[in-house]
Amino acid sequence: MKFLNTIITGTGCYIPEKIVKNSDFLKQVFFEKDKTALTDSQEMIVNKLKDITGISERRWASKDQTASSLATLAAKEAIKDAKIDPETIDQIIVAQNFGDIDIYTNQTDLLPSIASRVKHNLGIQNPSCIPYDIIFGCPGWLQALIQADAYIKAGLAKRCLVIGAEALSRVIDIFDRDSMIFSDGAGAAIVEAVEGDEQRGILSTANMSHTNEEASYLFFGKTYAPNNDSNIRYMKMNGRKIYEYSLMHVPGAMKTALDKTNVPIEKISKILIHQANEKMDEAIVKRFFRLYGVRRDADEVMPMSIRELGNSSVATIPTLYDLILKGKIPNHSIAKDNYLIFASVGAGMNINAVVYKQ
Repeated sequence: MKFLNTIITGTGCYIPEKIVKNSDFLKQVFFEKDKTALTDSQEMIVNKLKDITGISERRWASKDQTASSLATLAAKEAIKDAKIDPETIDQIIVAQNFGDIDIYTNQTDLLPSIASRVKHNLGIQNPSCIPYDIIFGCPGWLQALIQADAYIKAGLAKRCLVIGAEALSRVIDIFDRDSMIFSDGAGAAIVEAVEGDEQRGILSTANMSHTNEEASYLFFGKTYAPNNDSNIRYMKMNGRKIYEYSLMHVPGAMKTALDKTNVPIEKISKILIHQANEKMDEAIVKRFFRLYGVRRDADEVMPMSIRELGNSSVATIPTLYDLILKGKIPNHSIAKDNYLIFASVGAGMNINAVVYKQ
């Protein structure tokens, strides 16, 4: 019996060169929602951020870069890694949330789509290569992966380029302490239909969404700074609510995905989780294992990149995956036949989980 599998055959990422350290925020004045200055010292604010999120530094795009240029650079690496002709790509699916934003404005530019710009930048002439974007919050790259799998299993595509790219530094309010969490970057994968004698690649998926009060946990709002233009909007979040929501729902979504397979929990080698908050991610993974009555060291199974790269939204998981495969995450590796779980949570609120056999 032959199986039609959805396999990741090549990966790539682009990490901007500009490093922004926590110490770079020591002279920044932060304000509360009511536009009053925070009473804690800048040093205390920065240290608290590191204690909670694990972030020591993050990467920001250079002045001449946008989300589409970051996406293109990651795509080129994935195409090179997969050793394919880009003209054979059936779909280019780009997960993003804010489009291209010039350094001198925070106005979103989505015409044409980021995917169309990537196709243009790659010089692909094939008219049957269809580019499109999806907006799904931080789980966007996983949603794009799930979408590619659906097209492949339906026989509507054989090869897809799946990208997550974001330049969050263009939409943050520098007077809001939450702005220190966010970063820029892009990750990409070539996803292909491959026949085999056993099931591998994407084994199962799970999706979840809550849009009552949860829909506004991440939103666009006014700057916290007094006397600034209140007509300009920036990315805002209710961090406490997101933390509580994630711990309540993400472990269950991961369990739903795993229970669709015959893979025992003990076989899971790595969990690649959205790099949102180190403490939150550790708590999610511990709760997931407790659902099976299992205790495992989170550090053993959960590689992290947030300490050096921050939270680049849709780019965190594909970037982390690529870095592990290329041997760039200390003490972590992925070998053939390893079972992985990808999981993410973000604006919407949306959750995705994927079980994958390497």
